[in-house]
Amino acid sequence: MNQSLIIRGVIILLVVASAAFLALPPKEKVKLGLDLQGGMHLVLEVKTADALRVEAEHDMDNLTERLKDAGIDTARIDRLAGTNLEAAGNEADEGNLASFQLKGVPSEKRDEALEVARDFFGQTWDITKTGEGANLVMKDRAQEDLRSEAVEQAMRTIRNRIDQYGVSEPVIQRQGLGKSERLVLQLPGVEDPERVKELIGKTAFLEFKLADFPRAGGLVDSYDEILRNYGGQVPNNLEILEGDSFDLNGNVIGTRYVAVEKRAAISGRDLKTARMSPGEFNEPVVAFTLKYEKGTEFGDFTSTNLGRGMAVVLDGKVLTSPTIQGKINDQGVIKGNFTREEATDLATSLKSGALPAKITPLEERTVGPALGQDSIDQGLRAGLFGGALVIVAMLVIYMLSGINAVLVLTLNVVLVFAALASFGATLTLPGIAGIILTIGMAVDANVLIFERIREELRAGRTVKAAVSSGFGKALSSILDANVTTLIAAVLLFQFGTGPIRGFAVTLSVGILASVFTAVFVSRWLFDTWLSRRQRVERLSI
Repeated sequence: MNQSLIIRGVIILLVVASAAFLALPPKEKVKLGLDLQGGMHLVLEVKTADALRVEAEHDMDNLTERLKDAGIDTARIDRLAGTNLEAAGNEADEGNLASFQLKGVPSEKRDEALEVARDFFGQTWDITKTGEGANLVMKDRAQEDLRSEAVEQAMRTIRNRIDQYGVSEPVIQRQGLGKSERLVLQLPGVEDPERVKELIGKTAFLEFKLADFPRAGGLVDSYDEILRNYGGQVPNNLEILEGDSFDLNGNVIGTRYVAVEKRAAISGRDLKTARMSPGEFNEPVVAFTLKYEKGTEFGDFTSTNLGRGMAVVLDGKVLTSPTIQGKINDQGVIKGNFTREEATDLATSLKSGALPAKITPLEERTVGPALGQDSIDQGLRAGLFGGALVIVAMLVIYMLSGINAVLVLTLNVVLVFAALASFGATLTLPGIAGIILTIGMAVDANVLIFERIREELRAGRTVKAAVSSGFGKALSSILDANVTTLIAAVLLFQFGTGPIRGFAVTLSVGILASVFTAVFVSRWLFDTWLSRRQRVERLSI
């Protein structure tokens, strides 16, 4: 046996050994998709307009404070309706989320106000001088960056929540290309879909706000009572929030109200940890710890506001408004008539951080484990039946040379599973279809080679010359067919989602494996057999 055959044989042996190690047993090495093991498939849309609104409100408050520092106390800031509405992604009657106007500036201070605005906001906002002040519209690039950042943050937050919930091997990614605001979630093995959806969609924006009425804590039953306390007009630095009213059994029986300061003392961003814990009467509460610097600041804040109410606000709704009875440093609890499950989910949401924008579900599919097992069984039967037919056809048509095709076909399937295992790819039901299609394409390459060898033998060539010529002349056709199919598979993976990607992955891997086995391994088997014989008169093909 010549050196070339030995080197090629060693390469094939290493590939076979590596593939067997990676792929066997496939039940333990290859991850199964939702349609095979059960679980949830969700397509979510991130309402990035919320991120624009929050950023605009932050800058509006910031500009107001800077103008006051500059001695311009009469300035007012309002939404600028009717400008750049499409970019803001909101309805026209809600005003533009990405623009506002500065009004009420005395004529002698307009240039100074404009200079303050440009100094601090010129890189993010387009600022145009007007008769009363200025119009500010967020630049397109800044809007794009905010939207993209909101989607990325939503992905990170959802992934943190899913990881803490305990879903194994979740798939969380953007749908399609580039700047898509849609997320695709595949959550295998989920047994409580409703709880997972609620956990994912919970904004979980937590704030602690000082109560102004009732000043000593608690909530009142009437919204009008709060208005009467302020003479019918709530001060600009306050807002009225609502919370649920409960009976002795913890059932919601109505709505109650409290007036609080708009500026929060602390928020969920200041939390270090949060966990479900038993309360004073063994009821479920959420125990939290603040970051060190915020703990010191909160301790000073609570010590100077003893006897005042402190409203705990989650996503704009008051959970409770207890009285500050002592200095609170870096640790505390959140009460809210929680069940154990609700307290656990709230702690999970708070630990993972607040979502930057509202999440809207667009598509949902749930597959039970029994249906998934049925899919595996049917896919296995289809693969075995189809493979058996191919093997019989190759042996009948090509006789002993068909054994060559059967060997490389078996190796091809092992290589596909090895690649799926090594890449961490997920096998789906369409993926099984891709494997079966790969079997057909691998055989197709052998058919091209064998028919070329037949033609050369009919033309009177020797067996060795026919085999060499057959592989050489069939190579261009094999590459042409497989490369064009590979391009289609890459496009399916790039633009498809979920099951389509699963099909594209197995098809792509199968194409590469079939070219290797049909051209390289099959040729080596023929050359090895021929090298052991001095003279070969005929070939069983």
